Amino acid sequence: MQSFVDSTDIIADTEALRARMQRDGYLFLRGLVPPEAIANVQRQVGELARAAGWLKQDRPVEEAVADLAGFCVDPDPVYLRTLRAINRLEDYHALKHHPALIGFLERLLGGAILAHPRVLMRNIFPSKDAFTTKSHQDYPNVQGTTEVYTAWMPLIDCPLEVGPLQVAAGTHGGEVFDFHIGAGAGGIEIVEQFEGRWATGEFRQGDVLFFHSLAVHKGIPNRSEKLRMSMDVRYQLVSEPFNPDNANADAQPLPWDDIYAGWKSDALTYYWKKLPLNLVEFDRQWFDKRDAEGFALGEAGDPRAVSVLQRIVARDADPAKRARAQALLDKLEIVA
Repeated sequence: MQSFVDSTDIIADTEALRARMQRDGYLFLRGLVPPEAIANVQRQVGELARAAGWLKQDRPVEEAVADLAGFCVDPDPVYLRTLRAINRLEDYHALKHHPALIGFLERLLGGAILAHPRVLMRNIFPSKDAFTTKSHQDYPNVQGTTEVYTAWMPLIDCPLEVGPLQVAAGTHGGEVFDFHIGAGAGGIEIVEQFEGRWATGEFRQGDVLFFHSLAVHKGIPNRSEKLRMSMDVRYQLVSEPFNPDNANADAQPLPWDDIYAGWKSDALTYYWKKLPLNLVEFDRQWFDKRDAEGFALGEAGDPRAVSVLQRIVARDADPAKRARAQALLDKLEIVA
């Protein structure tokens, strides 16, 4: 596995940054966001994680020492309860608007930036390799335009043993790769292996990895004692097409009025509704493929279907699909 190409030394050279993003599909930058801004959010998320039993009660939340007795994963209902609490944190959402992030992206992309309302929080337990995020692309989930860029930010220092992200360099050329369902975030796994193209690195609080929506990426197994806590925030030009599904909060159902209820300021509430967005319909072709495979495996009694079936129950708008998925989950749980 290769090390990330570190772009910190060219951060002032916009054309060099654009050329590198075009070549590799990612940019790795050290110390872009002030560490204290990250640490502030980590403490608040950590308090909720500890209350949920995900962190050791006798250790400071800043150490993020996992309690395996509290193990759960998205989209398990137990996990989603705490994820909804995290989504109500004002500073958690404000972080995506930090001037260091917005200013950098305005310069890189050359225009006004839309930070997607939906923020994804990842809490990856150690010693649970089967649930490590599998190789995937963001575009089938995000859509709107392919020119969406994810900022991946760990909330704790993330050496290799904690399980940072890795990217297959140069895989963002326009193709959506074939996949099957898999455990872990997203519920899918790309078939192709991309041998020799994977790059990763150790992260400290404040380091940011930006990558293109078509760049293939995956997690590294967490072999530490830590709960790997990280955020995915997505950005695009305001002028590019936008899929309005990205304006739904993570951990649905969770209305924005519910999220905003405890906020001290309304400066960032419903900010995207004030922008001249070009809305485009969500294309379900990749979700339909994933869901069909999940149903087929579920009907066959295959436990690999569980993650996808849980996602359908938690997030699909079709009540008939949700009911079918729940019935299969009930059967799978009885067999287990």
